[in-house]
Amino acid sequence: MSAKRMSPEVRKTVIPLVALGVFLVVWEVVVRVGLVPSFLLPGPTDVVRAFVADAPLLASHAVTTLVEAMLGLAIGVAVGFVFAILMDRFETFYLVCNPFITLSQTIPTVAIAPLLVLWFGYGLVPKVLLIVLTTFFPVTVSLVGGFRSVDPDLIDLMRTMNASNWQIFVHVKLPAALDSFFSGLRISATYAIVGAVIAEWLGGFSGLGVYMTRVRKSFSYDSMFAVILLISALSLGLMKSVDALERVCMPWKRAE
Repeated sequence: MSAKRMSPEVRKTVIPLVALGVFLVVWEVVVRVGLVPSFLLPGPTDVVRAFVADAPLLASHAVTTLVEAMLGLAIGVAVGFVFAILMDRFETFYLVCNPFITLSQTIPTVAIAPLLVLWFGYGLVPKVLLIVLTTFFPVTVSLVGGFRSVDPDLIDLMRTMNASNWQIFVHVKLPAALDSFFSGLRISATYAIVGAVIAEWLGGFSGLGVYMTRVRKSFSYDSMFAVILLISALSLGLMKSVDALERVCMPWKRAE
């Protein structure tokens, strides 16, 4: 069956899988024929063997990273939601906070992480704080943009019906901003895993970042790629969870 004869749903699945398969085959061939030394770039089969061999250890470290990521993401989304509501409701609050929120994203996380470790130690707190700092921004910006994109005529119509500010928010602004919110939440979900790993690089006792540092120092690049594979899988899993949550919260979009 040619690609043109496939249904759109099948094409969305088959074409990326075929492209991924071709990429893996080329990668394996390049390593096996010696174009790149295997100790510098392990082949996919080497990565899979390392993943299977280290699976129990990877699982235990992944649990730590997931707990940090989920906790930081939940707090970051909550903080972002509150800030977005206040910035939409009070223009002065928006003018005061907007430059500081933007400025917070210009500072590299690798520069903030050592300070957080210095202030709060090597436990859970600095890692969660770093994840909060990296995840609240996409949620805040997307929600504020969604709130401000509402048609003013709808708000005027609600006011002519004696609707309160809360009723306008619940029935007009929030539904209109949900699409933007979930777009920002997808970005925050990927930032959560990456932020947790970066925080673990700079100090900690367990987690995928700690494990990655250990295998890097031992030059076990096959294990290094196995960790990268797991981090990517966790990030994709979180994004799919956001997609599922979006379908639940926005049934009208699923109907479309």
